[in-house]
Amino acid sequence: MRRTLIIASIVIVLLGIGVLVYFYFFSKPKIVEVAPSGGSSLPIAGQGTLIPTEAPTTTPGGSVQPISARLVKITPGPVVPGVVVTDAKPVDASSSPEVSVGYIDQQSGNVFSYQVGAMVLTRTSNKTIPGIEEASWLPDASVAFVRYLSGSDFSTINTYALPSNGSDGSFLSQNLAQISVSSTSILTLASGVNGSVASLKHTDGGTISTAFTTPLSAVRVSFAGKNQYVAFTKPSATLGGSAFIVDSTGHFSRIAGPLNGLVALASPSGKWVLISFTSDDAIHMNLVNTSTGEDMPLPVATIADKCVWTSDDSAIYCGIPQNPTPGLNYPDDWYQGAVAFSDRIWKIQVVGRYAQLVLDFPTETKDSLDAEALAVDPSNNVLVFVNKNDGSLWSYRL
Repeated sequence: MRRTLIIASIVIVLLGIGVLVYFYFFSKPKIVEVAPSGGSSLPIAGQGTLIPTEAPTTTPGGSVQPISARLVKITPGPVVPGVVVTDAKPVDASSSPEVSVGYIDQQSGNVFSYQVGAMVLTRTSNKTIPGIEEASWLPDASVAFVRYLSGSDFSTINTYALPSNGSDGSFLSQNLAQISVSSTSILTLASGVNGSVASLKHTDGGTISTAFTTPLSAVRVSFAGKNQYVAFTKPSATLGGSAFIVDSTGHFSRIAGPLNGLVALASPSGKWVLISFTSDDAIHMNLVNTSTGEDMPLPVATIADKCVWTSDDSAIYCGIPQNPTPGLNYPDDWYQGAVAFSDRIWKIQVVGRYAQLVLDFPTETKDSLDAEALAVDPSNNVLVFVNKNDGSLWSYRL
């Protein structure tokens, strides 16, 4: 009898501990979504909100760290992939344009502007938006289209047009596969099992029209000059992908492929498309003339997503890995973070297709660079890039 009572007491104690553990770990109050000023709410990755904070601030220097006369570490911590570089009008005719870099802090979602010449850092947005995965900017830096996950299982993709001055923005359709922007238009892509539909809307308003449709469901698109686009199948190291030019009528013309790991990057005018692909356990990079179809190999190679075109189509800046490990699944392993590169920045001239070393980052900083989200100002004077290794943002005077 006594033994029975002891066992019953132990069971009751264990049940009590179990109830306490449940309420402590699994029954915490839910986080309530708070509406921002202006009335629209912005759920952040299933947890929180668009939270008003203190007024925007301007800080000379701030956390900016000059490394050399030309190289500056703008942020010590991570920024959202996707930055914009603009040229402000000079104060007088004798002054050169002031280059400004717009970016979003990864942790808070606050929008910042960095003036390269004055080395002044300004927080221009007074809203906190955690959980942003990527940003696509209008070329004038007035709006960033930010994308993030929400819902209890993080399965909903939200796209929000966030004004850089901190005013209230607006939502685009949910679960968009991609968004691409130009100075005049916004291109969105909706994909499903039956294919993809690309829609077009002008930045100054108006109705939404269909740009093109395709039976391809796993595809990436972007602008390629005026009234045409480049589309390519999402890259895979084990599958042959193709790249196409899509004209204003929605007609697809293949310009490259099938090639494993194919990535395409169109020049601003659309005359050229930079492609990268894998073959024989190595990365290759070619330049395609969209008018003639001519395909020309380049002397250096990297994943095309690690490059940026100059505004005049004359050159490409790329993060070129020093010694990429052979035998890996490129570009898959790089996208997934299974491998990191140690890059130098090279300039590839279109005429003559010769390459010139621009920045020996490891030598100059004694650190490793895995370049992504490269951007150049319209006058081609300043190169900006994100170090994928730690998410920090850098600028370099060309």
